[in-house]
Amino acid sequence: MAEGRRADMVLIAFMQAQNCTNYPGSWRHPQGIPDFLSAEHYVRIARTLEEGKFHLAFFDDRLAMPDIFGNDHRLAVQWGIRSVKMDPVPLMTAMGLATTRLGIGGTCTTTYFEPFDVARTFMTLDHMIGGRAAWNVVTSMNDSEARNMGVAEHPDHDLRYDRADEFVEIVLGHWQSWEDDALVVDTRPGGVFAQPDKVHRLDYRGRWYNSRGPFTVPRSPQGQPVIIQAGQSGRGIRFAARWGELVFASYKTLPQARALYRTLKDAVAAAGRNPDLVRIAPPVYPIVGETRAIAEEKRAFADSLARPEDALALLGEVLNIDFAQYGLDDPIGEAVLANMTGQHAIRDRVVQVSGKSNPTPRDFIDVSRRGTIHEAPVFCGTPADVADQMEEWYQGEACDGFVVAATHRPGGYEEFARLVVPELQRRGVFQKEYRGRTLRENLGLPPCVARGRPTMRH
Repeated sequence: MAEGRRADMVLIAFMQAQNCTNYPGSWRHPQGIPDFLSAEHYVRIARTLEEGKFHLAFFDDRLAMPDIFGNDHRLAVQWGIRSVKMDPVPLMTAMGLATTRLGIGGTCTTTYFEPFDVARTFMTLDHMIGGRAAWNVVTSMNDSEARNMGVAEHPDHDLRYDRADEFVEIVLGHWQSWEDDALVVDTRPGGVFAQPDKVHRLDYRGRWYNSRGPFTVPRSPQGQPVIIQAGQSGRGIRFAARWGELVFASYKTLPQARALYRTLKDAVAAAGRNPDLVRIAPPVYPIVGETRAIAEEKRAFADSLARPEDALALLGEVLNIDFAQYGLDDPIGEAVLANMTGQHAIRDRVVQVSGKSNPTPRDFIDVSRRGTIHEAPVFCGTPADVADQMEEWYQGEACDGFVVAATHRPGGYEEFARLVVPELQRRGVFQKEYRGRTLRENLGLPPCVARGRPTMRH
């Protein structure tokens, strides 16, 4: 293990602009504070994370509630299965303005928005919070999102990524169309505002998108926002390898983590990029107590908050299939599996782990553990126990850090920052202070430089 790696662990907080954490049963937790419709809820978490020296608070997002099961929204509404989904950008802004070092990242889909709009939103946010913004590039998942956005049917999986390549090319092209020294703001008589020869039109013409420019927001303190990606299917891995600077990769076991970590790093190298400059982080549920008995009691209680409805509603959401049309033990036909437009990584893992070419809904529930804390690895125990497990993954070439998911909020983040972070710092694997003011500095990413007209395909 390279010596320079030992103090380089990345910590990201997994946030949701909704009534629960990514664990749908979390809203039932008696220690949760149900003021999720207030800015103060998110500001409090942001301050906790910054005190704990987290690199980033990251918001997942969807454009629809989980209403595919039975083509009915009532199940999600009745049981609070991620039925509230607010726009994360205002929450990100509030958290960024309440902090000075914490990175703030958010999801915005390439499937139902326009590249210029996304480019302007995230570059503006990056200015407002001093160069600490990140954009999570996703391609959306299901027909419910399509219908909310005025489209009859969700596009095919690989087609979405083909379109997303053009989308990201345009966003990055606009971000780089103001050169670093274009802005002058010389207020003397006759002084110029900016140098016209250093602000360029993009004039992008692609198969799916056209965008002319010039862009309307100059370069930010970190040059441009950090790009987050989470592709794990074959096509998704290629997309993440091409664009991702921070990659979220979900896996259940340490051997799986090591294999996918190597696959992703190799794919980055094959894409002509430096794999050492791409951070890979899996989601985990840390459950920590002053003693192991206390931690196990917390884990059992968190487990008890899940309901059977959660899994089927959330599986329908991410796979874009209505499981209500099947009995729990009915095999799902090959044509249906092949034509799933949702997350192929989940489908492929269920087929592999179950050993069935035609798995059943029960197989999808048992293998994915969707809607439970076991959807991600659970690191449970004393602060030393949790740190041991995190260090084993980190030092074992399985990840570059972790996306910390909370069983309830804000307390889940507060317990981790109070109990686990000092133990990681004591071991020398996690930072005691931020490296700089921008997210790129704190992630150890090189500065982004824009000099000359962006090179885009036409």
